[in-house]
Parts: sequence; structure tokens; C-alpha cells
Amino acid sequence: MGSVMSLSKSTAQDEYFSNESFKIRKTFSTNDEDYCRLIPNLPDELSIQILARLPRICYSNVQLVSRRWRSVVSTSELYSLRKELGKTEEWLYVLTKGQDDNLAWYALDPVTTRWQRLPPMPVIVYEEEPTTSSLWSLLSSLGRKEVSVSEQTPFCGCAVGSVNGCLYVLGGISRSTTVNSVWRFDPVLNSWSEVSSMLANRAYSKTGVLDKKLYVVGGVESRRGSLYPLQTAEVYDPNTDVWSEVPSIPFSKAQMLHDAFLAEMLKPIATGMTCYNGRLCVTQSLCSWPVFYDAGGKVYDPETSLWGDMPSGMGEGWPARQAGTKLSVVVGGELYGFDPSSSSSVENGKIKVYDQREDTWKVVIGEVPVYDVTDSKSSYLLAEFHRKLHFITRDAYCNVTVFSADVAEIRSSSSSSLSSSKSVLGSCSLKEKGNGDNKSADSVIWKVIASKDLGAAELVSCLVMDI
Repeated sequence: MGSVMSLSKSTAQDEYFSNESFKIRKTFSTNDEDYCRLIPNLPDELSIQILARLPRICYSNVQLVSRRWRSVVSTSELYSLRKELGKTEEWLYVLTKGQDDNLAWYALDPVTTRWQRLPPMPVIVYEEEPTTSSLWSLLSSLGRKEVSVSEQTPFCGCAVGSVNGCLYVLGGISRSTTVNSVWRFDPVLNSWSEVSSMLANRAYSKTGVLDKKLYVVGGVESRRGSLYPLQTAEVYDPNTDVWSEVPSIPFSKAQMLHDAFLAEMLKPIATGMTCYNGRLCVTQSLCSWPVFYDAGGKVYDPETSLWGDMPSGMGEGWPARQAGTKLSVVVGGELYGFDPSSSSSVENGKIKVYDQREDTWKVVIGEVPVYDVTDSKSSYLLAEFHRKLHFITRDAYCNVTVFSADVAEIRSSSSSSLSSSKSVLGSCSLKEKGNGDNKSADSVIWKVIASKDLGAAELVSCLVMDI
């Protein structure tokens, strides 16, 4: 299990012990008569092995034991050991926006169903462009009439992503100006730090991860008091902290519309991006509030560095969220999308799966627990962890609730028998506690795994990190 650490107190020294690539440093002196091991009567090397096997949710309490314990659980080496031992955990991270426009991150451990609030993001206010236009007029120029934020709020319109076990917040708008700053949250250190800025100022961009690199596509930039769509793209390598250019997205515009006036008024914009089959799938729309015209999409192959057309059925049938934004997630190698209903009643909307062979979207879950949240502009999110699809929204009591569905099992049941398929798709209702005791557990598609009262905060985005 690596070299045995000397425990002698005769000389002041810095000692190391190793377990293959794993090394942790400890310092003590001959004058420290009260020096003791991490766990009494156990070699520190064995104690580290024990700490690495603890659930992550325990580390907040472990840090309170002593400085040495806090130091050990705050090192990347410990998390590397957790990975070697197969003890990594998938946590859900949810970004919310309060009534005061401040953004806040919450982390959910789905095993213990406990939530933790992350340290607040840095409050940064960038220099304002020399323009008399307000942020509201900027957003209205692109047709995003539904968005209203404070002039002082940084990170409005920011994009989020995760790679190499860290969370990234990219760009946004501050003081009516789009910015290119990038902030990283390291869950090991439980702190934020600024990394290399993007090559372009951008807000409302789309992100995705391929080959452990973070891609950023599209968005808008501020110029002369207005927002203009971006066709540019770039990629970030966390190992080198360097951004590199990616070929711009070839938007199609005028040839798609017969009306020359509309062709001039509608502006192309990337409305979604998903990493699917090792490629970036970017959906596009032509927009001028309140009109959104689906314009298919493009697919980027990182091996050839080329953009190609998205299959027509994939692009045209991609389920759309409000304001034309696409909401999708990959579970078990299959692409799923949420198709919202126009109804405001409880339990509406559908989950669709993309059939690559037939180039079409098919309903796999006929009802989704969407509750009427009229005061929220973004009332639901999708995520994948534990090999299941998760739907994040507000329940009837306005608590942020995480629902889980085993779509692989549902599809397996659907394909095994046509009659079984009809039965499953017809029973996609949410089971209330205390009801349905005579129902089979297999007939319950959506299961509540966690819920939390976050006040009137709006759901902005979410991501999953395996650490």
C-alpha cells in the first residue's frame, strides 16, 4: 500500500507517504509534543484510506475535527484516491436566481437527499460601455423582453458547464456589457477562482463537454447599445487553462424564409446544445420577440473540426422550451427532450426520445409533473445521474423538487410488448404518498428523490458532477 510513513518525533521534518499516485504532506516538529495521528493507534496511511471511503456529505463535519483532518479532506490527492477506489459520487448542482437578481448555487447529494449551499459567487462589476442604452433596451433589441435584471448584477445571462470535477460560470452581462470572464468552483477547496477569460465577450451562450474539454458556442455580444447574435465558438482545455478557436457556426437565414421582411428582422441564434454520439448538436432558431422560427441545427465533429447539417427530423422535431430554448439530456447514450404542454394544469408535457434510425422523436413518457408556476420564466430543468433521467421543477407547494424516471426500464418494457407499452405510457402519473397501495411499483414512473424550499428563487440551470 505504498511506503510506510515514519512516525518518529526526533527531528523536525516534512514527511510524505504515497499510494501509487497518491501523496499527502504532513508537517510536525519535535516541539509538538501533542502531535497525534489522524486516528489514534492507526497509521496515517490507513486513516487516509478510511477517510477516502466516507460519503462526501460527511466531509463538512470531518473538517471540524481538527486542522489536520480539514487539510486532508481539502486535497485533490484524497479525491484522486476516491476515484481509484471507485468511491466517486454524482451530485446535482442547481443554479437559482432570487428576487433581488442574485444568483445562488445549491448542491444535492441524491443518496442522502441533503442539500448544501455553495459559497456565493464573487461580486464583480465591470466597466460600462460608453452608451446611454439601458440593459433593458439591450435585451429588447434581441427580443428577450421577458428578462429583467439589475444593472449591477454580474453573471446575468451566464453559461455554466463542468469538466474535470470543477464547475464553470462563463460570461454574462454586467452594466449593460457582455463580458468574457470565467469563474471556476472547485468542490475540493470549496472556493471560487478566476481562470483564463474566453476569447469573446458573450452572454446566453451554450456549453458542452467532449474529450474533457469545455466547448462554448454562440450567444450574444453587446455592440453600440444593442445585442447581436454570435456565430463564433471556442474550446477550453482545463489542463492548460487555454482557450482555442473553433470554426464558427454556419447559420442559415434568408433562404429559409419566403418573406424578405421577416428574413431581415429575424436573427439567428443557438437555442440549445447537447453532446451526443461524440459530437456537438446545436439547435438554431430565427428570432425577433415574440416570434421564434425553428431553423434546424448544426452538428460539429471535433475530429474533423467541421460543421455539418443536423438530420432534418432531429432538428425539426427537437422539443422546445419557452422562448425557443431546447431542453435535452443524454441518458444511457440516448437523447431525450422535454416537450412542454400549452396547458397550465398539473402533470402535463412529455418526454421524447430521438430515434436515430428513423430520424424522428418518439414519446416515451406521456405525462410529466409540471405544475403551473406563472411567476417563473424557467420553471423546469433536465439532468442525468445514476443512469436515470431527472426532472427538476416546483411542486404544488412551490418547493424545488427533483423527480426521477428510469427511462431505460420504461423503454425496455415498451419494446417487450405492445400492450405493456400502452399500459406503461398510460400510467405516467405521480404517485402520492399514502395512495395507490394496490398499484404495482413498476407502474409508477416518476419518483420524488428530493425537495427543498428555496423561496421564490427561479430555476436557471443545473449540471451534474461526479467527484
